[in-house]
Amino acid sequence: MDGSDQAVPDIAYSPMPDEAGIRDFIATCDRFYPPDAVAADIAQQRRWYGALCDAFAYPHPPGLLTCDDHIAGVAVRIYRPAKIRTMRKLLYLHGGGFIVGSLDSHDAICAEIADAVGAEMISVDYRLAPEHLWPAAHQDAFAVARNLLSAGAEVVLIGDSAGATLAGGLAIRARDEGLGTGVIGQVLIYPALGGDLGWPSYGQMASAPGLSTDDVIYYRDVLKAPMDDPLAYPLSAEDLRGLPPTYITAAYFDPLRDDGREYTARLARAGIDVTYREEPQMIHGWLRARHMSDGAADGFKFLCDAIKRMAAE
Repeated sequence: MDGSDQAVPDIAYSPMPDEAGIRDFIATCDRFYPPDAVAADIAQQRRWYGALCDAFAYPHPPGLLTCDDHIAGVAVRIYRPAKIRTMRKLLYLHGGGFIVGSLDSHDAICAEIADAVGAEMISVDYRLAPEHLWPAAHQDAFAVARNLLSAGAEVVLIGDSAGATLAGGLAIRARDEGLGTGVIGQVLIYPALGGDLGWPSYGQMASAPGLSTDDVIYYRDVLKAPMDDPLAYPLSAEDLRGLPPTYITAAYFDPLRDDGREYTARLARAGIDVTYREEPQMIHGWLRARHMSDGAADGFKFLCDAIKRMAAE
């Protein structure tokens, strides 16, 4: 853990941030995706989520090109910024609780990260639950990663929320299968890593906007992944030695906050180069608020700078 740690002490709190920009973001999200969305059927959840993502579908940076393709039989979208600064590649795994999300849902986010870093990015359209239960999503993501790594690419693994779950599992599997030297970094954005529901953040932020503790339980129940499988939930891994340099960013107003804190501590004890940044006014899903919240804009800049450092040759 380095000196940029932004952790906020666990003192008396409100489950709602003070920053005006993030409050406006929450209000906008609630108009498209109700706080109790998980009570609806899967098809409705996906319609609501699609509408939410469309509301934050910003134009791509000038000159950036995209191409939809398949790698190892898995649908991907490839982003090529106008200025390539490194031949290392970024592999992005989107969030959505393993139930919602697509190449389109995180399109603007991927485009802006690729452009800021100056690196080609591959976004993975992994299979979703409940149609495809664990380990389908992991197998899709690993098939793409293995294809890139086997071809000699050096890759930074990036994921948000459920995508961070996948990225963490990929880093562990790549290490265990002898592909780890090609994984030059992992970036975990408000990650869901299988934390203990008795940890403080799950109680303090049980009804936080963006994600509730009940939502976390729901997504775990739908996915059907074993809690003791480190590829599914990296916090269950007994040995974290040999993993790549890691950047973890968490939101204070998020039940998953302590997943990020605890994984950072465990990585540090295992001798891994790990940086942790906690956004003191952010909620789960703050990446989408980067153009309307000062705190989210700062967090996004730190995120892109961290990826840029990892990808630098």
